[in-house]
Amino acid sequence: MLKSKKLFLFDIDGTVCKGNQLFRGVREFLVDIRECGGQFVFITNNSTTSIRDYIKRFEGMGIVTDDTNFVTASYATVRYLKKNHSGELIYVMGTTSFIRELRRNHIRVTTDCTDSEIACVLISYDSQMTYEKIRDTCELLSTREVDYVATNPDLVCPIEFGFVPDCGAICEMLEHAIKRKPLYIGKPETAMIEDALKMNPFTKEETLVVGDRLYTDILSGYRAGVETALVLTGEATKEDAERSDYKPDYIFDSIESLYHLWKM
Repeated sequence: MLKSKKLFLFDIDGTVCKGNQLFRGVREFLVDIRECGGQFVFITNNSTTSIRDYIKRFEGMGIVTDDTNFVTASYATVRYLKKNHSGELIYVMGTTSFIRELRRNHIRVTTDCTDSEIACVLISYDSQMTYEKIRDTCELLSTREVDYVATNPDLVCPIEFGFVPDCGAICEMLEHAIKRKPLYIGKPETAMIEDALKMNPFTKEETLVVGDRLYTDILSGYRAGVETALVLTGEATKEDAERSDYKPDYIFDSIESLYHLWKM
């Protein structure tokens, strides 16, 4: 039952905002969640922005947050690397901000594809991507026996004018050249949902995953045994949901529509 939800796990881009443009009703919804004794956590596959930067970004949109309000693909990736490649050198194709976040978490990283110590190749959304980076990554994955992982399988990233290619699209492009697919870390894997549940005193029955993508947001909730709500302000359409093998429990035109029904 929607009214019983206390812990809301929101995707960010396409769900609560596009770029720095907050969707209607989001600010009021978050205030009411807190006033009702609940909590909200943003679970995002966006690996270009650190939690510190997200806090600043939301502050600029008039929303006060702290570290407890975010579980990101970067965070999940750090946990994977510490578990599977502790102390080893990781080659990264990603933004400067993402690399800085990895180093801040004591991950050894390099952008030099010739380094003989490299144990793993990591791909993320890269708004600073160059053809030289693509070539170096292809050379490394074609000539070396190394692990190959990526932060998230999202094909597109919503921005103010529409969409741009995301990490999943970059990896599909690389696949044509190297004939390899990465292990994806972020949604639809359930790690971020499980981490958010551990951080908060709410049950799965009191939790709702809210997002705009079926193959990441909704599928992750489905796999985690948590109810899901699809909002039609991003990638997926109502027709997509009707054809999907993993249907959302709720479909709303926007966060504002979800907020109004929850508050009734």
